[in-house]
Amino acid sequence: MSVFTQLTTAQVAAWLDAYALGSLETLTGIAEGVQNSNFFLSTSTGDYVLTIFEEVAPDQAPFYIQLMAHLTAHAIPCPAPVANRRNEYLTWLGGKPAVIVSRLAGRSERAPNLAQCAAVGGMLAALHLAARSFPAPQRHHRDTDWCARVAKEIAPCLAADDARLLGDELRHQQAARPDELPHGLIHADLFRDNVLFLGDRVSGVLDFYFAGVDALLFDLAVTVNDWCVTAKATLDGQRCAALLGAYDARRPLLPAEQAAWPTLLRAAALRFWISRLYDHHLPRPGDLIARRDPDAYRGILQARIASGDKAPWLASPAQGD
Repeated sequence: MSVFTQLTTAQVAAWLDAYALGSLETLTGIAEGVQNSNFFLSTSTGDYVLTIFEEVAPDQAPFYIQLMAHLTAHAIPCPAPVANRRNEYLTWLGGKPAVIVSRLAGRSERAPNLAQCAAVGGMLAALHLAARSFPAPQRHHRDTDWCARVAKEIAPCLAADDARLLGDELRHQQAARPDELPHGLIHADLFRDNVLFLGDRVSGVLDFYFAGVDALLFDLAVTVNDWCVTAKATLDGQRCAALLGAYDARRPLLPAEQAAWPTLLRAAALRFWISRLYDHHLPRPGDLIARRDPDAYRGILQARIASGDKAPWLASPAQGD
């Protein structure tokens, strides 16, 4: 959530006339995130979040809005889209597609405890199950093919060691990543700053704008790489056990998923290293942009490569006794 499109209070106040949300009180840009322009929007009737779609094509934006509405109807605590007086969720503001969603209670946790890791694992499984009945899925746009395309763009900007690591890992993923794993709609960006808590209970799941169909295990790997990472980029076994165990209790993981786990952890690390390299070397202009250090995910990728097949997985019955 960054700010690429600047809005004036007068502009937004006039636009709000189409909604039954009262008068504008405050509009504040949100610095976190990297894809869209986002603002905290307070009106005389309540608090909301306003999103301007920057990179999402207008014909794709309804997918994300309908997905959030579907998940909300299936008890997933995600932002609920707000319709205007003409019953439209998606409108135009500043010449770009825009949507208002509910602002959820709670706060993100930078240092999650075991109970919170378990809550996230259970919520992710519930999300995957609820999304099965979504009627209009689309593919995950930041898959291995996307990684390969963007890698060609950024390769000239990289030092020799980084270029070599990038090329080697792309070849590994293209050769080793299996196609037969369970697929479905995934969140694809379930980082700590995209989950809100009230105590140890998940009160909000945010930012569905990378969602699409891919291996469910990839979504789990993205989540574990952030929620269970240590200061040395390795994985914390206790947090992994809590998160994976809670996920498995709702959607039991297959032996094929266990076999593919080290490769998918590397795939998830590669995807975010590439996107951060792109944002670092080829940044878009804008204010309040969260530019995240690509070296952090290079370190995570290197740690996953070094761990080989020893990546933490579900606790065995002996470990659980």
